[in-house]
Amino acid sequence: QVQVVESGGGLVQPGGSLRLSCAASGSIGSINRMAWYRQAPGKERELVALSIAGGRITYADSVKGRFTISRDIGKNAVYLQMNRLQPEDTAVYYCYAEVRAVTTYDWRPYWGQGTQVTVSS
Repeated sequence: QVQVVESGGGLVQPGGSLRLSCAASGSIGSINRMAWYRQAPGKERELVALSIAGGRITYADSVKGRFTISRDIGKNAVYLQMNRLQPEDTAVYYCYAEVRAVTTYDWRPYWGQGTQVTVSS
């Protein structure tokens, strides 16, 4: 079994910052991709930032220059530093991990439960 748990959401004023954390635990053999997605009310879930094992990183155009994704390989963790937050960043943020468990040979997707980020004055 693999679990993915996020933390760090909350309420912040426009222009403020938040840091989200996510850790995967359980019978993990290796992790390839870790990413952050978000879903605002009435909208589809969208990719915010992606980190692939080996160092490749991509961002949604809407967050480039404001958000930074980073990973701690040893802790099976991924972080999202969010600066200059705007009201349109308000959403539930989900952590995603592509994991090959110890007992399996295939890569499987795992999602966290989501953490609310609200940007409002």
